[in-house]
Amino acid sequence: MISRRTKIVATLGPSSSSEEVLEKMILAGLDVARLNFSHGTPDEHRARATLVREIAARHGRFVALLGDLQGPKIRIAKFRDKRIELKEGDNFRFSVTHPRDAGTQEVVGIDYPDLVKDCRVGDELLLDDGRVVMRVESTTADELHCVVLIGGPLSDHKGINRRGGGLTAPALTAKDKADIKVAAELDLDYLAVSFPRDAADMELARRLRDEAGSSAWLIAKIERAEAVANDESLDALIRASDGVMVARGDLGVEIGDAELVGIQKKIILHSRRHNKVVITATQMMESMIHSPMPTRAEVSDVANAVLDYTDAVMLSAESAAGDYPVEAIAAMARVCVGAEKHPTSTRSGHRLGQSFSRCDESTALAAMYTANHFPGVKAIISLTESGYTPLIMSRIRSSVPIFAFTPYRESQARVALFRGVQTVPFEAAALPAEKVSQTAVDELLKRGVVEPGDWVILTKGDSYHGTGGTNTMKLLHVGDFLS
Repeated sequence: MISRRTKIVATLGPSSSSEEVLEKMILAGLDVARLNFSHGTPDEHRARATLVREIAARHGRFVALLGDLQGPKIRIAKFRDKRIELKEGDNFRFSVTHPRDAGTQEVVGIDYPDLVKDCRVGDELLLDDGRVVMRVESTTADELHCVVLIGGPLSDHKGINRRGGGLTAPALTAKDKADIKVAAELDLDYLAVSFPRDAADMELARRLRDEAGSSAWLIAKIERAEAVANDESLDALIRASDGVMVARGDLGVEIGDAELVGIQKKIILHSRRHNKVVITATQMMESMIHSPMPTRAEVSDVANAVLDYTDAVMLSAESAAGDYPVEAIAAMARVCVGAEKHPTSTRSGHRLGQSFSRCDESTALAAMYTANHFPGVKAIISLTESGYTPLIMSRIRSSVPIFAFTPYRESQARVALFRGVQTVPFEAAALPAEKVSQTAVDELLKRGVVEPGDWVILTKGDSYHGTGGTNTMKLLHVGDFLS
């Protein structure tokens, strides 16, 4: 019986590709496996996806697969000697015409020619996630002439951001469009879109997803300054998506570290208000790339995201390329469970004073308020087709576990990302109507979730086919004859 409510996303890579390591990761608490399309081939992603599903099925676990598109990461080209060392006050140029593999101490080519058009004198450019900072001193038709403000090493293919954002690169590249087709072929459950500026970018991604024949839910990675410029921009982007990721690497570079924590809290809050899932990502346990234990600061970072009621926390290099992928998941799980004991995790004022727009939403929220205010309730059963009703339920702070009873593989995997929701494979339509409640409660009795004398809330629709049909909530007393 899993008591942890916050879910764990972990990136797969060279450190986590073997069957032995993947099995240990899944048993340690992996809920969502991230395939990073910035690295690896379609065949490698296919092999990892197949392995995850086989191992999860063997252990009766449900692990969702998330494909993460590379997006228009704006990068420098290559240096003749692989890397250079820059000092404060050095002059440096970015050139559209310089050979792509012949960068020097003074100049490097760029893979994104429009950088020269996008930048003005006085702009600050941040390289390698802000480790090196330069100011634009002058521009020509094909070069930016800069002075180094913060020096350090600079090597091949490092990313470039402009402080404050505003670079015009389109969110979906030719590679992304090809990878959307790979995602469809692999039947991925989620697809993350990198660097979307606005709702239009997500609408384009949705159209391309549909054309590819995929049913993956779309996650907007919030990592551009424009996306968080004001509440209207943020809310429009959230509404156009099925979920969001707080991608703190590039976002922190563009808006500055000092603003990042407040923005993270705002993104989580707004996502939940709009009934969307939210993942908090980037450097959450970075020291565990080379250490078997996290730092106190990393423990605090993960715990704070949990207290903000994120659906999931994410590991990147820690699980993809680190020395301790299994230990990182175990540490994250431990911290999540500890943070969830805090009283703020069980009380909710979510959407009080607001009207609801749908019948299934109204039923879901009524069930959660009943669960939080009737102490005898030990579990919630949602008979669901798409997973939408348990998604709405999981927006409410609660310590009562939610069980998504569904016969569909897509929904069984999808809810693996929802906070506090677990899957139970269940074919309600195959049972006589009068047996459904009893059979559902018997499943929880069998799993040791409830015992006679407990109360269970059950929600369902009059029909078991189609989304949005949940219109019934029942309070069931375990041990009584149920019909």
